[in-house]
Amino acid sequence: MESFSLNSAKSYLGKNVNLHLKDGAVIVNVHLVRIRKGGLGKGRLLEYMPYGDRRIGQIPLRNIAWAEMLNLSLMEIAG
Repeated sequence: MESFSLNSAKSYLGKNVNLHLKDGAVIVNVHLVRIRKGGLGKGRLLEYMPYGDRRIGQIPLRNIAWAEMLNLSLMEIAG
């Protein structure tokens, strides 16, 4: 399986996803905001907002294994 790269991260910007991390954890239902350079020019950080919240979180791109796209209209019907 390919690692989550800068190009694949760009394709998910502005969308709601579940982020699956390399350590097995999952960050559920977040909106991807932007990608920016990390401190001291090392690596990239992916900024996200949890659904229903305004605070922005960030995670290094290298810690993400893959992203799963969500369809919020299906969630609203089921809920």
